Amino acid sequence: MPATRHGVVSVVLVNFRGTDDTLTAIEHLGRLDWPADCLEIVVVENASGDDSAARIRSAAPHVLLIESKTNLGFAGGCNLGVKEASGEYVAFLNNDAKPDAAWVRAAVERFESSPSVGAVASRVLDWEGQNVDFIGSAMTWFGQGYKPLTAQPVPNTPDVPRDVLFGTGSAMFVRRSVYDQLGGFDERYFMFFEDVDLGWRLNLLGHRYVYEPASLAYHKHHASMSSFGAFKETYLLERNALFTQYKNLGDEALANALPATLALTVRRGVAKGGLDSTSFDLRKGASNDPTMEISKETVAAVYAIDQFVEHLPSLVESREQIQRSRVVSDSRIWSLFGETDAPSYTAEHYLEGYDKLVTAFPVTETPDVTRVLVITGDPIGVKMAGPAIRAWSMAEALAKDNLVTLVSLSGVEPVSAPFDIVHIRPGDDRSMRKLERESDVIVFQGLAMALFDSLRKTDKIIVADVYDPMHLEQLEQGKELGREQWDKQVGDATDVLNEQLERGDFFLCASERQRHFYLGQLAALGRINPANYADDPDLDHLIDVVPFGLSETAPVHERDVLKGVLPGIGADDKLLLWSGGLYNWFDPKSLITAVAKLSETHDDVRLFFQGTKHPHPGVPEMAIVAESRALASELGALDTSVFFNSSWVDYADRQNYLTEADAGVSTHFSHVETTFSFRTRILDYLWAGLPMVVTAGDHFAQLVEEEKLGVVVPSGDVDALTAALETVLYDEKFIAAAKRNIQRVRKRYFWSVVLAPLVDFVSDPRHAADLVAKGVVGTGGAPRKATTRRKKHGVRHDVGLFFHYMKNGGPAVVVKKVRSRLGRR
Repeated sequence: MPATRHGVVSVVLVNFRGTDDTLTAIEHLGRLDWPADCLEIVVVENASGDDSAARIRSAAPHVLLIESKTNLGFAGGCNLGVKEASGEYVAFLNNDAKPDAAWVRAAVERFESSPSVGAVASRVLDWEGQNVDFIGSAMTWFGQGYKPLTAQPVPNTPDVPRDVLFGTGSAMFVRRSVYDQLGGFDERYFMFFEDVDLGWRLNLLGHRYVYEPASLAYHKHHASMSSFGAFKETYLLERNALFTQYKNLGDEALANALPATLALTVRRGVAKGGLDSTSFDLRKGASNDPTMEISKETVAAVYAIDQFVEHLPSLVESREQIQRSRVVSDSRIWSLFGETDAPSYTAEHYLEGYDKLVTAFPVTETPDVTRVLVITGDPIGVKMAGPAIRAWSMAEALAKDNLVTLVSLSGVEPVSAPFDIVHIRPGDDRSMRKLERESDVIVFQGLAMALFDSLRKTDKIIVADVYDPMHLEQLEQGKELGREQWDKQVGDATDVLNEQLERGDFFLCASERQRHFYLGQLAALGRINPANYADDPDLDHLIDVVPFGLSETAPVHERDVLKGVLPGIGADDKLLLWSGGLYNWFDPKSLITAVAKLSETHDDVRLFFQGTKHPHPGVPEMAIVAESRALASELGALDTSVFFNSSWVDYADRQNYLTEADAGVSTHFSHVETTFSFRTRILDYLWAGLPMVVTAGDHFAQLVEEEKLGVVVPSGDVDALTAALETVLYDEKFIAAAKRNIQRVRKRYFWSVVLAPLVDFVSDPRHAADLVAKGVVGTGGAPRKATTRRKKHGVRHDVGLFFHYMKNGGPAVVVKKVRSRLGRR
């Protein structure tokens, strides 16, 4: 297998007796708006038995041609092509399809929007661009994936990116690393539904499959199976649907669906063959001959079930591996299924059987799923500060099992996410009330409860994230405003927190220090009581530690940002990084003085302050920023050894700054805010493996000292600080030991680890016992919504279809559907 080339897209085409189409597709690939040196075209000649290989080699010598000795089908042909490909992304294009010029670029941009995007589904139209081939995916309860609105006029409603269950094999992209993790397409399928299965497995592993309408392709839609017999297509579809359902459904869902699916397969075969299954009844006097003539369509269904049985040993192995490694629940995957109650065949005998099965088995009932509302006061976008990052990470973790909406009270930029993102302005209680009504659990931080009456009066389960002790923060932040204003700000912050602590069902804090502090405040408010203590003597179900976390994916240096780029910082200089913002309760002045002093003996020391202007528009630049600049200028260090960023580093771009740094620094004054603070910038240093220098007194200073991750210095001690900086920059033995310790310790702070208490609570949410006992809220957990199935044919079904097609396709689609229905009748 060739080495993977970063930024390269490998397009795989499988050719089987369609050389003219293949050459047309290759020609159109040459017209892409994409660098030729970042495009690799791989053609698999799938044993056509003609002169295909010679023609392709002659007409397109620049492509990588692979000749298979046997016909491997679409699944095997694609896997063979990927095996020889070298791209970071692999794309699949049917040989009878042609890409739009932006086909690749739009897909790669979608990948680059988030590392969680594992695959991109292209928008596919017919050859003329008039009708739909693929604009989204859906899945029936009996395991057959389908493409809504296929062959219908292109909808005139806006088409936007969204997460889907699968993309069509005629035009789709997958990260090579994800493709390898999945083991590629399942070659047992040969053809049909292998793309459905791949997408389902990809979603189960926690990757996102995003439909990107700007990645456009056109497909001829050859009816290639007609010459081989339509019954063979039926056989493959029925068999592969069983494969897909059996492998990917969880235990409970499979137990409900599989018996009904097998019965429906038989009923569909009987209906397609026009048979009367009562003809063997003794009372009917049917012929006693041992043989009869029946349709191959009927036999195809029986053969499909028999081959499912034949493959069960290997399917069991696949199922065990898939279910063991899955991280996303069936209830969450169900939201990607679309309209599951879709019979897919219209014969009356079949529909009667279909209705009997879905009445007898709970196969069309929507699984219970908790709807979670996560609220942050900070902006959501490419630039995010700590509170927004924390809320985003919570939403991302909870979205694996729940339907999540992330709300920002400050603004939202277009960003790719596996959950809904909404901007609600403070005071817009009408919009918040709508979301509150639709939610089961509400997780919020900051001022949300104080700003919205609907949250203060809600009877939903409340999770208050009090990781930021804002009243202690105001002791520092407001002390320069005059006593009256200072008293007011501290008092207001205390009132806000008390209101949350009196109403919350579950609380999150950032450290054991904070937990002990908040237990005291909860006790003062009467929340430490027999009702909460009776079944929870440790009170972990009332308040638990959820520190800030970090990604399990190590930072990657993608571009130069400081060294050799910013004037004054050379490629070989020793770089100290101050990650995050500059606030008045920090002590950057001692640090600047120490750097200036160290520069007298080491002229290659550089300090960079990464954030000066907070991304939240309501947070002004603090006085300490100007004071720090003035001190650096006074010491002759400004823009020679001390540098300030003019604003804020994009969240996704911070890895480039961290990977260029040699050490991380954080210095602050000693006071009560310090004692209970949780400096999230330290996590960036852990993430990047940076030895660090920190001031004593807070949670992380204790961690750094105990685990030997760097050097801890007394507050305001410039001499100790200078010596510590010299150690973490120039003592190679110390640096190596600190980096080893960081690699060990940082695993404790992965988001998947630190968010476990929140994830566990939301998996079985309950109101706090004392709030129930006092009648503040009702009993029980998140409400479950019962579902009642209605028949999918008849007048009510037709009315429902009218609104479905009007919403998704517009009047033109509705008219065509009505004409089609009238024609059948």
